[in-house]
Amino acid sequence: MHLKIRPLLNHPHLFVFVFPFLVLTVFYSCSVNRVGESTAEDKLVEVLNSKKDVWGEAGMNQPNGASYEFFAPLLPPPRYVNADFHYYPIVLSAPRSNVKARLISNGSGININGGVRSWRDVGTPVIFRVGPDEFLFGSLPDRLSEPVLEEGWLPIPQICYTHRTPIQSEGEVPLDQKKQVSISEVYRLEAFAGTDSILSKKGIVFVKFDLKEGNNGYIAVDFRDNKGLTFENSELKNSERKVLAVFDGQWKQDGHLIKARLQNGTAATLAILTEPIDRSSGFSVDNRTYELQKEACIRTWKKLLAPAMLIETPEPLVNNVYKNSLCQIFQLINDNKINYSAGNQYEKIYEAEGSDATMALLTSGFAKDVRKLIEPLFDFTRKGLELHHASFKIGNLCQYYWQTRDQAVINELRPKWEKEIGILDTSRKGANGLYPPEQYCGDIHTFVQSMNVNANGWRAMRDMGAVLKVSGDSAEATYLEKEAGIFRRIVLKAVNNSKSDETEPPFIPIALNGGEPVHDPILHSRIGSYWNIIIGYTIRSGIFPPDSKEASWIPRYQEQHGGLFMGMVKSGGGYFNFWTGDQRVNPLYGTRYALDALRRDDPERALVSFYGMLAQGITRNTFVGGEASSIQPVDDKGRDFYCPPNSAASAHVISMLRNLLIQDWDLDDDGIPETLRLAFGTPRRWLEDGKTIKVKQAPTAFGPISYTIISNLKAGEITLSYSPPAHPPLKTLARIRIPDHLKIESANIGNQSLIIDPYGTFEIVSQNNPVIVRIAVKEF
Repeated sequence: MHLKIRPLLNHPHLFVFVFPFLVLTVFYSCSVNRVGESTAEDKLVEVLNSKKDVWGEAGMNQPNGASYEFFAPLLPPPRYVNADFHYYPIVLSAPRSNVKARLISNGSGININGGVRSWRDVGTPVIFRVGPDEFLFGSLPDRLSEPVLEEGWLPIPQICYTHRTPIQSEGEVPLDQKKQVSISEVYRLEAFAGTDSILSKKGIVFVKFDLKEGNNGYIAVDFRDNKGLTFENSELKNSERKVLAVFDGQWKQDGHLIKARLQNGTAATLAILTEPIDRSSGFSVDNRTYELQKEACIRTWKKLLAPAMLIETPEPLVNNVYKNSLCQIFQLINDNKINYSAGNQYEKIYEAEGSDATMALLTSGFAKDVRKLIEPLFDFTRKGLELHHASFKIGNLCQYYWQTRDQAVINELRPKWEKEIGILDTSRKGANGLYPPEQYCGDIHTFVQSMNVNANGWRAMRDMGAVLKVSGDSAEATYLEKEAGIFRRIVLKAVNNSKSDETEPPFIPIALNGGEPVHDPILHSRIGSYWNIIIGYTIRSGIFPPDSKEASWIPRYQEQHGGLFMGMVKSGGGYFNFWTGDQRVNPLYGTRYALDALRRDDPERALVSFYGMLAQGITRNTFVGGEASSIQPVDDKGRDFYCPPNSAASAHVISMLRNLLIQDWDLDDDGIPETLRLAFGTPRRWLEDGKTIKVKQAPTAFGPISYTIISNLKAGEITLSYSPPAHPPLKTLARIRIPDHLKIESANIGNQSLIIDPYGTFEIVSQNNPVIVRIAVKEF
């Protein structure tokens, strides 16, 4: 297969590389059949066969570091799924609703059946057609626009499709017919889920069709695959006389189709019910109803996000993806359960992934919702993964406590957390004082003494002890502190006995009881692929002391032995065949890699992960992620990805962005957060002249904080305005990451001069009152 991918030569900014090797490796050449000239596909294969993250390294070495603009042209985005509807679905749901509809992202219909077992059928399938020739909406990719969202982030998508109304070509055609010039009709579809408390229970989707261009349009709704349907009084009813859809007065029945004529300035609206309603509801639709329901939908989502952490950066894309990612997580919540996805086999709780989504909401300001979500996560269990799950349950509770300082939650959930701590404490009876074998991971049922399980079991015991120490349960805290210290030494001894020094850096296996080979390159086998996906849980544990050489072994191994692609975690390869291709990215499992890069103060690599995800890990404009996506494109429009949408993928974006802006760390390794770092990972471009970074009501382990950084480079000054939290941390550090061509001369709070290091870092000593820091900058 030869792919027609836009050559990188069309993007002059890609010429700036540090090493000639990168230039030769990264550049695509035009996909033409000339003797001796490699194709775009050949170049991509070269990049994938390298142990280094070639494009990630190249992006990091651009002026001012990685960017969306660098990564976006390298590949087409995720677009296609393994369903009969082919194009990815956009979930339409009110917040926390149990009933969720899906709009196919090419506009071909709503609630179309998936046709394969990965997908669950929802509602009555509705297909959309355009023109008097009844052409399937969105079926020709070159006529289809990318979906866009209302205000760039609200879950109200619009999709445009161009289809010219055919000119008379048969019948009584004049022999001297003159050529007619006609304008192609551009059909616009807009849809959203009703958020009214009654309507949302039925999963009602409001749809409007109009013409963006042209004046001679026809739209048809196709129910041909549904038997026993009747259309009367603008209602479509099933054989039980329940209403499946309601139409405005524009629509007329024509056989199995319901049609409307569109002219410039007119619109046709309808409401599709994912769950049928009785006729007695008296529900009706017209243009005014549609607009009122749309306004209500907008109010609902804006009200929901009003208490959230406010983030405003100089990149509208970043601001939009943050807000829409929050919306997507709320769309995937069912009452008080955080599901992994919707409309497919992942529409259920998964402990690790659900915890990631829940904690992303916590750090974004939704503590009340999180209080409800953590209980089903406590109650969830899966045979063969009990110890793995226990550490996440305790980790969620500890993080919730530090952010809220809510003593009541410790008391209310005591039976639940005591059970999990008891399992972690008393199960240390396996070989060498470790836990007994558990599954390698959820998909690999081979039982091993898992590095992840043991490292995170230690972390849970240590962290719960720290919480109890602060919250007043000194006896239990002392016990856990002591036992966690003993267990950590046991785990580190096992790691030392299991690691392999035949590679640089040393390789650390998941299986501490032997039998796992060195994965070099990482994707040499199926187990190597899964090692790369789940080793981030060991990174997250912090089992290695901070600032030790061992603390960087795993991330450096991933970077140097084929584990990353544009900063995203790779999978596949070896003997692991799957429909999405031989090599894939599973970016949502890279959260811990990216956050650890920030903890170790390596922001450039964290930014590669962040922008790699925005450009190639989620869809364009709609920001939908899946569990995995192919790297090899299907065509020049897109790549395959698996079971979108995905709450943990949205959480991955939120967590990375939050930690670029705000970090609350336990850097002295005692389980109690003590260090607050501001703006340690922001892109340098965000402080170009005239730009502003604003963070407001941001939750931290010390209480909510706010800050604003304003760049006025023409005046040679940057200002930081900072409002501290209620519980002052031991240390507050801020960093001003300025564009490459500038340097910082001084920083002052009033008449007080601050010590500032070469990276633009200074300490804010006064932590009880708001401060304004003035930073003087100049050209090199």
